[in-house]
Amino acid sequence: MANVKFKSKIGLIAATVGSAVGLGNVWRFPAEVQQNGGAAFLVVYILCMLVLGIPVMLAEFSLGRGGQGDAETVFRKLRPKSRWWIVGALSILASYMILCFYMVVAGWTFEYLWQSITGDLYNVSVDSVTAMEKSFHDKMQDYICSDFNPLINTYLLIGVNLIVLLAGVQKGIERMSNIMMPLLFALLLVFCAVSLSLPNAPEGLSFFLTPDFSKITWKVVINALGQSFFSLSLGMGILITYSAYYPKTTKLVPTALTVSMLDLLVAFLMGIIIFPAIANFGLDESSLKGTTLIFVTLPEIFSYMPATRLWSSLFFLLLFVAAVTSTISIAEVSVAWIQDKFKKSRITACFIVLMPLFIFSTLCSLSFGTLSWIEIGGRNIFDFLDNLATNIMLPVVSILVCVFMGWFVKDSFFRNEITNNGKVSNGIYPFIHFVVKFIAPVLILMILIWSFAG
Repeated sequence: MANVKFKSKIGLIAATVGSAVGLGNVWRFPAEVQQNGGAAFLVVYILCMLVLGIPVMLAEFSLGRGGQGDAETVFRKLRPKSRWWIVGALSILASYMILCFYMVVAGWTFEYLWQSITGDLYNVSVDSVTAMEKSFHDKMQDYICSDFNPLINTYLLIGVNLIVLLAGVQKGIERMSNIMMPLLFALLLVFCAVSLSLPNAPEGLSFFLTPDFSKITWKVVINALGQSFFSLSLGMGILITYSAYYPKTTKLVPTALTVSMLDLLVAFLMGIIIFPAIANFGLDESSLKGTTLIFVTLPEIFSYMPATRLWSSLFFLLLFVAAVTSTISIAEVSVAWIQDKFKKSRITACFIVLMPLFIFSTLCSLSFGTLSWIEIGGRNIFDFLDNLATNIMLPVVSILVCVFMGWFVKDSFFRNEITNNGKVSNGIYPFIHFVVKFIAPVLILMILIWSFAG
């Protein structure tokens, strides 16, 4: 693994951005903005990303490039004969659990892309807005809760992941990212242009871009902090794994800034797309939650627009691209670990990681249908894995990574990675180290406690 590197700086950035940009940027960010004071949330979110998200990202970058290994191996190298390797193992386990259900969601995006292209998604005859919304909602429920079609699409996505991952880091992940990430941004810009042309666009933009600072509360701050960490894929082992593929000449601070700003740009553009639409079509807060936003609300909006099938197809193509780049980066965490830990070839590692998904992702998909009677802690299999991995394991891993880098790794190691062994100015390093050592662990712990209290 240590000898494998990204071929170009553009490919390095595209792959890392692709690992961070996902469905959370598309539906979670607009929902958080809507429910947390609009532009006030946006301001706090940007501050959280700059002041906290980037330092923690740099801690993971330093771990991966300095340790030159997978998410577990780097801890073993830096603290041999200790139990810190468990942190890396937790991140790998969490990422694999996420992969099990994320592959199912990625399959949903392909189904809606296909139905948009064929026009089947809009094969409805209704005489009122309420009836149309109910029709799209019923379509979503009928599809998600069925057994056959979701499984076929899930298996298709597993196959796509296998093809890309088998091709390797340069010819697979990097080449795919170089194509898909520019496509994603191009599609976002097209939709921004369409949304901004709507009659009531200024009203929606005002909510999104004109802050009312009186709406900032501790809840807003905690939610903004949580969204910033979630959107940057911190704690999943992805950034540690990908940064092990960075050449030693890579400047980590500019890289982290570029990745974070592009990730923020995706979320910002989604806000530009969504909120003018809300202002024009009178959507309420309940329409901006999770699967409802993507699979009910947005198809309803497209149905009011000329060239409905075109815009719907382009949007779900955008969503499909985001889903594919995310699943591939999540899977790479486990592939790298299998290669390092068990000295397996990449081909063998890819099959070891992806073949079990034909069972695990099947269970997640069927948990909305045939297996909906199985509940763990009051949740079906899909929701249980989602809650355990994203709401509990990822924050715990992030806290422990910060503690490890702040207190248990030599200060010289962290400093040398940030400054490229003194070749880059270290003026910002004291701030980064202070945040990672003292501030970030406390605030991430607050997120964790808040999620339980809520």
